[in-house]
Amino acid sequence: MTHISTELQAAIKAATDKKALDLVILDVSEVSTFADNFLIATGTSNRHIRTLVETVEVALKPVVGSPMSIEGMNDARWVLMDYGSLVIHIFDDESRKFYDLQKLWSDATEIEVALTSN
Repeated sequence: MTHISTELQAAIKAATDKKALDLVILDVSEVSTFADNFLIATGTSNRHIRTLVETVEVALKPVVGSPMSIEGMNDARWVLMDYGSLVIHIFDDESRKFYDLQKLWSDATEIEVALTSN
């Protein structure tokens, strides 16, 4: 069983609090050299995606600090937040279907999204 880190739990909670859709965690630690986990989520509009990114960033700041980078905020169709071992992908529905990271990273282990109480 894969351990869900504190930062991953904080990101999931922030995203679900702002109504992110279809959250998926991929454990890419066995198939990637640059990250341990991907968190993939869908937003309903560019504004919703921006809100999700801002909320996740605020939630993670006290846990792990600022992200190494955030890419895609201009168009807000696919925003990538790089926290080193955790990479967060927030898509609009069309981009998520087109890029299909779950298929692209099909060798990764999908982890059930569930928050643990502290």
